[in-house]
Amino acid sequence: MEHKPPLTQQATATLANFRCHTGQILPELKIHYRTLGDPAHPAVMVLHGTMGSGASLLVPEFAGQLFGEHQPLDSNKYFIVLPDAIGTGQSSKPSDALGCDFPNYSYDDMVQAHVRLLTEHLKIAKLHLLLGYSMGGMVAWLWAQQHPQMVVNMVTLASSPAAMGGRNWMLRRMLIDNIKRDPDWHGGRYTQQPRSAQFASVFYAVASNGGNQALMHAAPHAVAGEARLDAALAAAYTIDANDLIYQWAASRDYDPAPGLHRITARVLAINSADDERNPPELGVLNAVLPTLKDARGFLIPASTQTCGHSTAMHAHLWVTALSDFLTRKV
Repeated sequence: MEHKPPLTQQATATLANFRCHTGQILPELKIHYRTLGDPAHPAVMVLHGTMGSGASLLVPEFAGQLFGEHQPLDSNKYFIVLPDAIGTGQSSKPSDALGCDFPNYSYDDMVQAHVRLLTEHLKIAKLHLLLGYSMGGMVAWLWAQQHPQMVVNMVTLASSPAAMGGRNWMLRRMLIDNIKRDPDWHGGRYTQQPRSAQFASVFYAVASNGGNQALMHAAPHAVAGEARLDAALAAAYTIDANDLIYQWAASRDYDPAPGLHRITARVLAINSADDERNPPELGVLNAVLPTLKDARGFLIPASTQTCGHSTAMHAHLWVTALSDFLTRKV
């Protein structure tokens, strides 16, 4: 049963002298976060996807299936932390002031920021569960190997424990380059937002999300498809171009494969059969999961009710698998 997400508290932690993987140092990195529940309870951290924030996970189709009373991550029993990653939400990002002089952060830097948020600010040494969606899932694959002592259980959604590559990276690169080739770009020192950013974002979303069956069901002919595109292109678009570029570029050097053997957490990897960015036919999970200490996978079948890469945001499709995993029924 879906419930209204519980009330949350918000705060911002300031991490002093944050050193990025490039060697660049931010004297102050602000990491905004939301919490649910009592800090005395076992800790759960939930990580959002690219272009999202902690708030993007507090929607009925996600939080309403997980954090309510008697649900698997009942906020009466767990202390749930939902941070805004570097470059997103209300955390430090290029558009705050530095623009294209902001450090070129990576997913490894996100891990470091999340760990410092927990250990230095919230005084939490261990997570009962680390759960991540899309980018958050990729960050989780890195975290569990870099700090194995911190993670007891890990659930990844819509992610892959392999190097960023193939169509997944090529489409991201095209999104970035499309904006950088805009005459309004000016090397990132623009005075008005490059007009191509919205078109590039809509193009990328159609190419890498939505699900084949669902999109054909929703737009079975050209007129319907064009109406969907027209609506997306006419919608208000407030995303800063530098923020957008930094968020997608952060995935370029993602490659958890060399360190997967260091993972000691129990792992549940949830993907969908129609995920355009992590197609199951590549066989990545089937090859990796048997090599881990205690890991299993769950594949959501494709249908007109799933929506490609974002399928996992609809938690009712996998909440039973999560419950069985946490109660050790599987």
